[in-house]
Amino acid sequence: MNSDDIEKIYNEYSDLIYKYLFRLSRDARVAEELTQETFYQAMKGISKFRGECKISVWLCQISKNLWYKELRSKDRNSIPIDDILEIASDDRIEEQYLLNVEKISFFKALHQLDYISRELVYLRITGELNFAQIGEIFGRSENWARVSFYRSKQKIMKGIKENE
Repeated sequence: MNSDDIEKIYNEYSDLIYKYLFRLSRDARVAEELTQETFYQAMKGISKFRGECKISVWLCQISKNLWYKELRSKDRNSIPIDDILEIASDDRIEEQYLLNVEKISFFKALHQLDYISRELVYLRITGELNFAQIGEIFGRSENWARVSFYRSKQKIMKGIKENE
């Protein structure tokens, strides 16, 4: 991995990591310092990244570990116990944050579809209609609705990958 790749990763994910750490720490200065440390640690350990998860998940895990280290290094009396318990009880915080990011990516890709494709996806997902009902709404066949939904889904997946 060269310096351009590392710079690209930083440019793409630094805002996400900062927001994630700000949510944990509720302190802009701490979030900024830990964001920088996260990318420093990521650069040092990039050879250990096996690609078994998204790079954003890997970076969030590094930042969460740094946040826990930060908590341990501070005077325990200066951190309210309720805050520590709240953070410790939320083991899936990075997954929840990333799920919201993925929702945004999904709706951005959905918004790029033509009107009929977008409407078809909305009817299927939010309206929970079956393909026969969707076909009836559009004055088309059930098979048309299935094929059109599949094609729309493929376009959405392509759009999400392009936005990553």
